[in-house]
Amino acid sequence: MMTYVRWDPWKRIGFLQNRINQMIADSVADSHDEGEIASCEWKPVVDILDTAHAVIIRADIPGVKKEDVSIEFKDGLMTIKGNRSAVLPVSTEKCYRRERCFGSFFRAFTLPGRIRTDNIRAVLKDGVLEIHFPKSLEEKPRQVQVN
Repeated sequence: MMTYVRWDPWKRIGFLQNRINQMIADSVADSHDEGEIASCEWKPVVDILDTAHAVIIRADIPGVKKEDVSIEFKDGLMTIKGNRSAVLPVSTEKCYRRERCFGSFFRAFTLPGRIRTDNIRAVLKDGVLEIHFPKSLEEKPRQVQVN
């Protein structure tokens, strides 16, 4: 059985934007003081999978507690909001470098197809948030018998 994948010319734009941002960030000299917490915006990386029975979103959110995450689904738009708190070093430690980002984050996605809202479930395990959006019966692929 062959699976058809729709080509999307804009699919790689996010990847290219992240590469450009990283190149610019790498070219700027590190101006943080020793005691200053690195201040940067962070957004969890996300995979969106379209299976026969559900749309599954996996987001990497290490260091985020489940009570600090909020998920909302309305009119086909799914949003993930949360906060990762900074872990401050002991005052006697000397910090040579800080690269991990802390603070609030926000991601929003329009999900493909029809989603049932009655049985959406989310699990946070080992720093990965996995959200399952079951598809409606009309959206599931059917095998058609040829007579």
